[in-house]
Amino acid sequence: MRKRVVNAQGPIPRGDLVPSGVVGLLGTQGPTSRAEIARALGLSPATVTQVTKDLIARGLVEELESVPSKGGRPARLLGLVTDAGVALGAKVTADHVAVVTVELDGTVRSSTEHGYDPTAGDAIPRLGQILAKEIAELDDRLLGVGVGVPGAVDSQASGVVDAPTLGWQSAQVGPSLRAALGTPVLVDNDVNTLAAAERLYGIGRAHSAYLVVTIGRGIGCGIVVDGGIYRGANGGAGEIGHIPVWAADDTDLPPCTCGSTGCLEAYIGAAGIVRTARARKVIGPRGTLPTLLRAATTGDSTARMIFAEAGGMLGRALAGVIHTVDPEVVVLMGEGVDGWEFWQTGFEPSFRRSLLPARREVPVVVEPWTEDQWARGAASLVLTSPFDSAGNGGEQSRLVRARMGTR
Repeated sequence: MRKRVVNAQGPIPRGDLVPSGVVGLLGTQGPTSRAEIARALGLSPATVTQVTKDLIARGLVEELESVPSKGGRPARLLGLVTDAGVALGAKVTADHVAVVTVELDGTVRSSTEHGYDPTAGDAIPRLGQILAKEIAELDDRLLGVGVGVPGAVDSQASGVVDAPTLGWQSAQVGPSLRAALGTPVLVDNDVNTLAAAERLYGIGRAHSAYLVVTIGRGIGCGIVVDGGIYRGANGGAGEIGHIPVWAADDTDLPPCTCGSTGCLEAYIGAAGIVRTARARKVIGPRGTLPTLLRAATTGDSTARMIFAEAGGMLGRALAGVIHTVDPEVVVLMGEGVDGWEFWQTGFEPSFRRSLLPARREVPVVVEPWTEDQWARGAASLVLTSPFDSAGNGGEQSRLVRARMGTR
């Protein structure tokens, strides 16, 4: 299989992004030699030498121990002098807000959850109050706040949100939070935030084109092309849960949260799977997805078939995305991966059979899931600012870099 390996952090920092790119790399990768920095960021050794000299003089970077090299004098490792700061990440859902504090290396220092009603008239100001309280309790320098939402965001920099599942239309999330918090705020679709985290800490270190697909309450997809998140013309790229998989003019089709019928998500999102399970009497009228998963785990053949059918539908739809984007690898995440062994029996044959022969070997990586990954992904919007050569974060990314002590 063809594999393109790119620099470890996606797009190469250019011009005034180079110093913050070096600081970001040292934060996410730990002590690193100048030669490794040059290779990872795609920079010349002379540029790295000059930039690190300046960062050392400014007290941000220091030389550490030497390590053996292949010929010549031992290489000196560089590291951050002190913690360069932390990012706050918030994941907004239909009933709560999850908030984490994340260090530059991706370590989640703290995690909290707040009850939340996004349909309330004061929902956006209330979100600001929640985050203001979290910021007030920080002992470290705050670089910025990242917010992930289940909907389309016009841009990370402005943060205007359309999220039907939250009841938000043209919601001024970014402007409102910046005014309330007085700190840089970046906002994006929640699955895109997971793709941003992969650029820093996961698959994105070795691949320039990949998909992050989430299964759970909804079905989402973060698309990374040439090391950068592809957001589309209006910030809505990757909404694969709304691929029509059934004729919309048929009767008795399950409704989707988008207001249409026949969408993939309406069948294999959490609510769709539960509806099918209740209709087939595998679980009772009040049964839930965990109830169905327990039935499958204990050997119930109908429960297992429901998951396998969902996997088959996902496989066919995802094959179409593969043919469109041509990624190097697919990462599967989300609450639904807890039952992936049952999805997989339908997914693998359907997915591979639906692909062109040249693409049938595309790897699919299933990553373990924890609840704080959504919010950690939101924090990654801030932590990827040192590598924002595409300008996705606009002025907000520049402000983050200024707080980091780099240009």
